[in-house]
Amino acid sequence: MSYAGRIRPVLDRVYVGARSSGRDRVLAVYAEHDLRPGFESSFYFGLLARPMPAESFAAATTYSGADMATQVEQGTAVVDADGTWRLTERGRAVALAVQRALGEAAAERWNPGPPFDSVLPGPAALPRLADLVGRLLAAGQATGGPAFRALTPVYEPVDASPAVRLTTRLGALRHHRADAHRAAWQAAGLTLEQLRALPAGPERQAIEDETNRRDEPIYQVLDQEERIELLAGLGALP
Repeated sequence: MSYAGRIRPVLDRVYVGARSSGRDRVLAVYAEHDLRPGFESSFYFGLLARPMPAESFAAATTYSGADMATQVEQGTAVVDADGTWRLTERGRAVALAVQRALGEAAAERWNPGPPFDSVLPGPAALPRLADLVGRLLAAGQATGGPAFRALTPVYEPVDASPAVRLTTRLGALRHHRADAHRAAWQAAGLTLEQLRALPAGPERQAIEDETNRRDEPIYQVLDQEERIELLAGLGALP
């Protein structure tokens, strides 16, 4: 199996787990602003840095099919005549708070304390992992699709903690594979509905293999030892 195929479930577990740990904090952010949860909680790492063009927005929301009327109604985002999405001042405040809340939750999740800290990686591992993922994001500028390009480079406060940096960067990194996956099934002549109805078998496996092929180049910026270090380090996080 390719490295992209091996690390995919690890990335998903770590990032989804961190977001799950931060769910109550994120909901509290929205409650404090008297808002319903919106797309800024999913794309904060890019939206805080730049507007999202229509093509990139469509790519990033391919699987969610999000109804964005809520964001406009709540005053957290505006959309230009050309379909470009931008955070408002209110939306930016929410996105910054979401980024901080997810980082705080992740820091707690990844710092299990005694007696587990003797066998599980603690805060000391996070800066190195964040650095490795940051190098991947930089390399992906040459290989990423429309969603990835819109969401990177990521926004990080100057005082961002290692946990904030790692969660932010992991969130963006997953879009490199999402772009690769979408390109793979579209190249196979499938619609999203046909893909979802596709049973396990050679055709689905072929799409997975093509996704790995398209996703693999981003990892070539790391040497073999660094790739092992990243896989093992993320895999060991609680």
